[in-house]
Amino acid sequence: MRRLNQRHHLAMALAAMLLLLASLAGCVPSIEDLEAVSYEPIAGADWEVSTPEAQGLDPMLVAHLYYEAAQMETLYSLLVIKNGYLIAEGYYNGKSIEQKFRLQSATKSFTSALVGIAIDQGLPTSVDQKMVDFFPEVVDDITDPRKMQITLQQLLQMRAGFPWEESHPDLWAGLLSGRYVPLIQGFPLVANPGTEYHYSNLTSNWLGIIVSRVAGTTMKSFAEEHLFSPLGIEPGEWGTDAEGHNNGCGDLHLTARDAAKFGLLYLNDGVYDGTQVVSADWVQASLQSYTQDAFSEVAGKKIGRHFRDIGYGYQWWSATVGDYHVDYAAGHGGQLIVIIDELELVIVTIADPFYLVHTGESWRNEKACFNLVGGFVDSLPSE
Repeated sequence: MRRLNQRHHLAMALAAMLLLLASLAGCVPSIEDLEAVSYEPIAGADWEVSTPEAQGLDPMLVAHLYYEAAQMETLYSLLVIKNGYLIAEGYYNGKSIEQKFRLQSATKSFTSALVGIAIDQGLPTSVDQKMVDFFPEVVDDITDPRKMQITLQQLLQMRAGFPWEESHPDLWAGLLSGRYVPLIQGFPLVANPGTEYHYSNLTSNWLGIIVSRVAGTTMKSFAEEHLFSPLGIEPGEWGTDAEGHNNGCGDLHLTARDAAKFGLLYLNDGVYDGTQVVSADWVQASLQSYTQDAFSEVAGKKIGRHFRDIGYGYQWWSATVGDYHVDYAAGHGGQLIVIIDELELVIVTIADPFYLVHTGESWRNEKACFNLVGGFVDSLPSE
């Protein structure tokens, strides 16, 4: 243990020296600038708070992270959790601790958790159950026999063969229609089920409808009882489709602190405050990478400067950042819940969701959040 502590203090001293050299070269803010940065978390009953140094992080690296965060145009919140403690917290551009934010597609990871909880309760029998088992009203209309074989697992993995909606205006219009069950037949497959990855918001919406149908209630109500309540989360609005189903692909509103609780849940193998909320087997299966180079048609093999080797699990992303493997939930505009098992670390960013805006500006600001988090993780010395 003594040798570990010596190595840790050496790494912190080295990091501080590198920051000093860089500041002298005009590359980063000065030591004085960093010492003036405030990121102390607000004490509250929902989180135990601590300091970076007490939890083994260089406070100057954390200060640099928050210095950069304060310069960003569309960032709303940034939280860092280490060893289960909230060690840093900031709100920007007029936002505050009590506000509930639209998580965009980070919602998909919550939908995945609810599928796992439902399976643990024996509602769907397993991930191998067929999608059409839950939509008997469309079976007679299906003309493509491949759709009869699509499983819950393939929906979770985005490997069911359905297309990415932004690839064609008609597909996008279908997604915006809010009537999703008929699109099981109406949307053509672009690959044989199980063979290729294609990002599909509709598959997440169908998963949400399945949870609602097997639970006999809305997905939000099911979540409040079996996911949110054990985490001490009070959700805000959760948008619905034209038939009243909560959208599995997005539109859940939470505070940044509550989003961080979900990240901590998955970091701790589904356990929160001593309670097994989601099974450890489901967490492990969800964070597997079933697809490598996921989303390469949009982002290439990297997202920003630091996230590379992008993979996809059960509605969760994975990547390599610096020396570390990371798993993360992600939503348009820069909603990130990043977990790093090796470091016992959770990082949350909340940003302008650019709702229904898909432009170069929205992607630029989203990528800025990836760069913010990635740059920080990349700066952390190996433990």
